[in-house]
Amino acid sequence: MKVFTVIPSGVEESRGATQGQFHGVPRLRGVYPERAKRVERASLGMTANRTLTILFSLAFGIASVAYAQSDADFTTANQEYAQGHFKEAISGYEALVRTGQWSANLFYDLGNAYFRVGDFGRAILNYERALALERHHPEATANLQIARDEAHALELQQSGPERYLQFASVNEYSIAAAIAFWLVVFAIVMLIFVRRRSSTLSATLIFCLLVSAVAIYAVYTLEGGSNGSALAIVTGKNVQARLATADTANSVLALPPGSEVKILSTRGDWIYAALPNNLRGWIPGKDAQQVRL
Repeated sequence: MKVFTVIPSGVEESRGATQGQFHGVPRLRGVYPERAKRVERASLGMTANRTLTILFSLAFGIASVAYAQSDADFTTANQEYAQGHFKEAISGYEALVRTGQWSANLFYDLGNAYFRVGDFGRAILNYERALALERHHPEATANLQIARDEAHALELQQSGPERYLQFASVNEYSIAAAIAFWLVVFAIVMLIFVRRRSSTLSATLIFCLLVSAVAIYAVYTLEGGSNGSALAIVTGKNVQARLATADTANSVLALPPGSEVKILSTRGDWIYAALPNNLRGWIPGKDAQQVRL
């Protein structure tokens, strides 16, 4: 059975030097140059769309494979933990952390693995990282307190505003501030262009301004507070905070593993930090890790 290809009237296929080589862009015969240009542009647009679709599909496929691999690695690390192979589980969890695909549960499980091998400093560090991503993580909160008790870790003192603002995270306050800001903009525009001003609209404007101000203040207070972006956890053993950047300098405070410090500045391999008990001192940079990655 023969198959016939019907070419519309007025259209011919452009061919190369070799017979049968089809370049894929139809050319019109006759005296319609504008129509020919439109058809050519449409064909090029279709080609570009197909290219974009292929590229998107490839990117989506690569991302799907990466996430599938991460899920498989996470499952493998969990199996190692369940079998009591805690060092192998730590290696698996840490590899996932290095990929940047973080989650509260990943840090929580990594904290549990470090707790099992008696590394309370890194256990506390990872519980803190889990809580930085998910403020209300009950298991991480409970295990963090247990690890602190085991290590006799010291904590930074929170200010009064910090204690009252802890019920929400910085991200939640940021979202509230952004929503309130756009509502303020909308209310101002309505007050400018609406002839008859409403008391309800004015009250909404004032309320949104207050919400935005409180949310911005909360972000500023929490980010600069004891649990803010500068929070670090002592992971080394027998760490002494000193008056100067030298191992022979006088000690200010002994810091058990898991103790909290707030990084103020750095000098070479040393960190100048705010310490528990309202003290300040220098500690080796290798003996502390920042909670926020």
